[in-house]
Amino acid sequence: MEQEIRFCTASDNTRLAYAKVGQGPPLVKVANWLGHLEYEWNSPVWQPWLDAWSRGFTLYRYDQRGCGLSDLNVTDFSFNILVGDLEAMVDHAGLEKFDLYGMSQGGPVAIAYAAKHPERVNKLIVYGGYIQGSIHQNSTPKQIEDAEMDLRILKLSWGTDNPAYRQVSTTKMIPEASPEQYRWFNEWQRISTSVENAVRLQQTFNEVDVRGFAKSIQVPTLVLHSKNDAAIPFEEGRLVAANIPGARLISIDSKNHVLLSTELGWSHFWREFYDFLGVDTEFVAHEEQTLTSLHDKILLELSPREQEVIRLLAKGYQNPEIAKKLVLSEKTVRNYISNIYAKLHIKSRGEAIILARESGLVTDKT
Repeated sequence: MEQEIRFCTASDNTRLAYAKVGQGPPLVKVANWLGHLEYEWNSPVWQPWLDAWSRGFTLYRYDQRGCGLSDLNVTDFSFNILVGDLEAMVDHAGLEKFDLYGMSQGGPVAIAYAAKHPERVNKLIVYGGYIQGSIHQNSTPKQIEDAEMDLRILKLSWGTDNPAYRQVSTTKMIPEASPEQYRWFNEWQRISTSVENAVRLQQTFNEVDVRGFAKSIQVPTLVLHSKNDAAIPFEEGRLVAANIPGARLISIDSKNHVLLSTELGWSHFWREFYDFLGVDTEFVAHEEQTLTSLHDKILLELSPREQEVIRLLAKGYQNPEIAKKLVLSEKTVRNYISNIYAKLHIKSRGEAIILARESGLVTDKT
């Protein structure tokens, strides 16, 4: 597939970039806090999402003002103007009726739009979202101080070569990522926007409160949230569902705020997603079959002892720790790892970890 990038103008003449890809009924993805339409296209984090969103749908997504291919030199980042940007994009694209997807910081914007324009939204999906920003969530002086500290760290390190703040953010977003995914996510944050824009956007989302909008929503709504989300706790997703009339809440077994295609929660998410939107697709069955095939391959190719070794590798243990746990010498552990690489046709510890997780051989409970 190839995405088609277009531009529209917001109410204050800010130029916004948006992309169209796929075939089928329209699905609009609200912009997250950051974004870059081009850089995300071949991403080890976002590319699987783009593939899945556009199966059975024509996907529309846009870069937030101040980010990516949209105008970077802007002064107004108020919540109302961000909702207006979504309105401008769908109007320019000529969309009369569509399904709406709000992820993370896009959740409050999607909720506000769906409440204001129920005649245009078929169904609403909120994943990893919230209805109140941290200023409202954090009631104790210590919690408010922590939120302010995050902003200070952001100002100090965002636009530099030092990835300190970005690494903190990445660890919250995708704690179970591979080294390649970590590196890409860090760089994605840096190139998406400037430090000034990042701070202004974060301040806006810290102060957001869409409880009133949520309670007035009239469209069918599905709320999904990772059970152990470190960036936006599951309780926030529960509050979203509790405040939207008739909303259904689904918990996804994951620690990641941004689900990765290499985890078991991935196929569960998409099964619920497609079922709710009423679209028949072979995508979920294919993903689940891939997991089953990988699991069977490992069981067939590796001895019981080699399976124990790859499980410990995938759980983050180093060779000396594996040797101690299995009562082996470090040399024997190295030999087992070499055998695993040869049998599974891989070349690195990172590949072994990803394969073990993709196959379901290793989960949080094993």
